[in-house]
Amino acid sequence: MSRGAESIEITDNAERHRYEVLVDDAVAGFLEYSVDGEVVTMPHTVVDPAFSGRGLAGMLARRALDDAAAAGRTVVPTCSFVARWITKHPEYERLVRH
Repeated sequence: MSRGAESIEITDNAERHRYEVLVDDAVAGFLEYSVDGEVVTMPHTVVDPAFSGRGLAGMLARRALDDAAAAGRTVVPTCSFVARWITKHPEYERLVRH
């Protein structure tokens, strides 16, 4: 994905238990996660203030939730950003473990 001349990529850095958003190959933000069986907990999302306002945190949330859905897992969005993002995108509500 690109924005103008910059390149934006989201990767799953499984060793660090986080999704990372790379802007021109620099880590601009991340969404931490942990997996316990069929449950993915998402406790924290961070975007460097230098990259704010570009929708990067939302891109991270969408990718993490899409991957959880593809793996048949439920999610516990303890990160307030992810929880709010899900309320704005109700199609992901089905993934939330209650």
